Amino acid sequence: MGQIKVTKTDIKDLVIIEPTVHGDDRGYFMETYNQNDMKEAGIDVEFVQDNQSMSTKGVLRGLHYQKQFPQAKLVRVIKGEVFDVAVDLRKDSETYGGWFGIRLSEENKKQFYVPAGFAHGFLVLSDEAEFCYKVTDFYHPGDEGGIAWNDPDLGIEWPGVTGEYKGNASADGYAMEDGTSLKLSDKDELMKGFKDTFKF
Repeated sequence: MGQIKVTKTDIKDLVIIEPTVHGDDRGYFMETYNQNDMKEAGIDVEFVQDNQSMSTKGVLRGLHYQKQFPQAKLVRVIKGEVFDVAVDLRKDSETYGGWFGIRLSEENKKQFYVPAGFAHGFLVLSDEAEFCYKVTDFYHPGDEGGIAWNDPDLGIEWPGVTGEYKGNASADGYAMEDGTSLKLSDKDELMKGFKDTFKF
């Protein structure tokens, strides 16, 4: 191995991956994915698709999950910076309902491995961000579910976000430190909380 550094989080199987960056005065080179290194790190999955999105500051996407066809994801940022979050939805997990967040940026070049069975979302912290992720299953229409990003039962600490929870997922009244309003999709603003989504 040696080409990647793998750091465990407080949630089992959720890990941070840092590639080895070879740089000089001409620029840099790094391997963004190596199947052998991943297997040696205990991540033995088959990725079938690469996705890329661009979002502007204040855009919050999530928290999304797949109902019948769960995907593992390997996510990274190639431009700008985001705060990336995963929520453990594995009912047999000791950390069921727990979350972990990490800043991903073009500078730190960190990657975040999110196993199947998690909800995932991110908030754009820079003026723009380009977000790339590998997934282990193809898109299945109608299979996506979601959880309210601001659910107080989850208590996710989105950096620099101010506002008061009004009992729903609407971004109305929320803003970032510089006054940038949060921007969510119409669908994400209708998401219910964790306990309402997964009846206890």
